Amino acid sequence: MQYFEVVTAVAAPPDQVFAVCLNVESHTRSMADSSERAVGGKTQGELALGDTVTFQARHLGLTWRLKARITSYDRPRCFVDEQESGPFKRWRHAHHFEPDGTGGTIMRDVVEFASPLGPVGRLVRADSLSG
Repeated sequence: MQYFEVVTAVAAPPDQVFAVCLNVESHTRSMADSSERAVGGKTQGELALGDTVTFQARHLGLTWRLKARITSYDRPRCFVDEQESGPFKRWRHAHHFEPDGTGGTIMRDVVEFASPLGPVGRLVRADSLSG
């Protein structure tokens, strides 16, 4: 299992950042470079515990679909989405939101994943990370 973590400071309170991160339209706007769009499940509005959404996007010259479910929800501190079907053997994305003491938010994204296709997937992943 591989993982990566991204920490971002946001000049907005945790509840507001939490809501924006769960909003399907906000997500697709942030991924416009890959032409990502919601094509199944809940395709508009704010996701809640148990909701699914299927995104379609273009990466590495290929069109991919990923269906994710919100599996954990603790507003405004954390939520988790996990792949139910898609290009990864496993994909789990935990979103953490903490007040920064100045009215803003420290957002910490922790992604755990396993590449598909066994050794071939590991080679492709290693090659894509080295370039």
